Amino acid sequence: MCQEHSNHNHSHNHEQHNHNNDHDHSHEGENTKLFVGFSLVMLFIGVVLANVLKAEWFINNNYLRLAWYAVAYLPVAFPVLKEAAKLGVKGDFFNEFSLMSIATIGAFAIGEYPEGVAVMVFYTIGEIFQENAVNKAKGNIKALLDIRPNEATVSRNNQYVVVSPEEVQIGEIIQVKVGEKIPLDGELLTDKGSFNTSALTGESKPNTYEKGETVLTGMINLQNVVEIKTTKLYQDSSLAKILQMVQEASARKATTELYIRKFAKIYTPIVFFLAVALTIIPYFILGSEYIFQTWLGRALVFLVISCPCALVISVPLGYFGGIGAASKNGILFKGSNYLELMAKLDIVVMDKTGTLTEGVFKVQKVETTIEQTEFVSIVSAIEKQSTHPIAKAIVEAYPTNKTAEEVHEISGKGLMGKVDNKEILVGNTALLKHYNISYPTDIDNIVESIVVVAINKEYSGYITIADQIKSDAKEAITLMKSMGVSKTVMLSGDKDTITQKVAKETNIDLAMGGLLPEGKVEQVEKLKKEHPDKSIAFVGDGINDAPVLALSDVGIAMGALGSDAAIETADVVIQTDQPSKIATAMHIGKETRKIVIQNITLALIVKVIVLILGAGGVATMWEAVFADVGVALLAILNAVRIQKMKFI
Repeated sequence: MCQEHSNHNHSHNHEQHNHNNDHDHSHEGENTKLFVGFSLVMLFIGVVLANVLKAEWFINNNYLRLAWYAVAYLPVAFPVLKEAAKLGVKGDFFNEFSLMSIATIGAFAIGEYPEGVAVMVFYTIGEIFQENAVNKAKGNIKALLDIRPNEATVSRNNQYVVVSPEEVQIGEIIQVKVGEKIPLDGELLTDKGSFNTSALTGESKPNTYEKGETVLTGMINLQNVVEIKTTKLYQDSSLAKILQMVQEASARKATTELYIRKFAKIYTPIVFFLAVALTIIPYFILGSEYIFQTWLGRALVFLVISCPCALVISVPLGYFGGIGAASKNGILFKGSNYLELMAKLDIVVMDKTGTLTEGVFKVQKVETTIEQTEFVSIVSAIEKQSTHPIAKAIVEAYPTNKTAEEVHEISGKGLMGKVDNKEILVGNTALLKHYNISYPTDIDNIVESIVVVAINKEYSGYITIADQIKSDAKEAITLMKSMGVSKTVMLSGDKDTITQKVAKETNIDLAMGGLLPEGKVEQVEKLKKEHPDKSIAFVGDGINDAPVLALSDVGIAMGALGSDAAIETADVVIQTDQPSKIATAMHIGKETRKIVIQNITLALIVKVIVLILGAGGVATMWEAVFADVGVALLAILNAVRIQKMKFI
């Protein structure tokens, strides 16, 4: 119908319920198509008999014509009449359903049976178009989001069986192999486990968990096979919550959409009373020349034309089409209001690690006073004993067969050990200072993270490690500026020298490093005070970004590796982790807004013209039907068009 199918948009906590719901809707949709087909055939035969074949047995038998068109009318009209009655009982008499019901029943009352049927048939065709468009958009979003692990290895009857995570109950024991994602939240039963927690923390550093500690869905097992006792059901995972949010996204209306809905609520009773006036007032003006049937016919035509279907359907559908188009591009909007906000962003504030950089450490440079292969092999042998991300980066870059002995940590400084009977020190410059080992002073000016090495108490070289800037980070800033962003800002917890280097390489306007989470909040609050009339977005990926995501006008989470908290707090989720998608989201927002404005303009212009013609007796009921339904269909097709567009 013309409304947003509020009865079709209930969210369910359980995935299973969603499947059942979808199943019911497909049946409902098929039935509607059958009813429309039946009514259309009946209408077509009736029109051919009366106007083409001029069958007198049909034309002259009013009871037969009434029965024929009533049979054609009821299958498509019943849902509308039922909705009108339901809303009427609640005291809502002025709505699209009551307008359509009065207009079509009135058409039957004055003998314009085929016109009455046509109004309902084309109206329902409009509904089918709308349903298909909405379902397509929902399908895109569901396909994008349903990326949770699709199997779990669970212990049953003393053996492990692979089942769907949906089937695993709280308290069951699951096994997770190396490289697999944890499919359900639970308590670690294995003595120790190492996990990539970037999906939850935004930090690339692997975390070690001890027996009894809680591990979460989405963590990736890095070392040995682990066993976990489940503490939550599959449908309670963060991604399940996102799916629920998507289903509820239509509740978060854009300003334009809210305005149109308010407009329709005022507009509908006005046109209803105008139609009544159009029937009655001419009696006092024309006197004996007044023909009730003529003026009632004009009033009914006026009602059909004035039905605000095109507006009420196409505006939310335009936004929902935008949400669907975004999902195809790896972007999740949690409501149409955020599409509108993205269309007019002024300032974009970004986190560094995991947003503009990969969050993965790589060896950048090796400088040594001895033979390089020997040097990196010795360092790698020592670093094999550490779980620090910098150590992992060195071991990954330079695997070695050498073994280190007597390795021990010197807190906050690095490691000491023996390789090939040589005493090795590997760590930061503070480690060398601690042992009074001199090293070149220019090392202190190096921006990147650095590992210095001494062999037998003599400086022998260093290795620099850096986080990689994402391949599209610079392009992302350029694209954002081309989409109308006036200022780009980067806030980071990393040291300021590194932050400034990344900002320079990516052409960011303003950058600040060494900030704690509360420091990021302070900076965004400061920007809001300095630019009260500007729209500010914050882009982040870690759990520590959740407060500032909530504070900004639009919170954007880098979702593929982002934390549950960031995803839940954010308004827009970039599932692909590409910063250039921020500009894509802005582009989609702008195109959606353009389509919505086109639909409003088209609907209002056509309505005004045909309303004047209808009141003057120039437009017939047929023209009224095509003006109303035609505009609605054009608006729907225009709204659907966005899903086929290509975006930057």
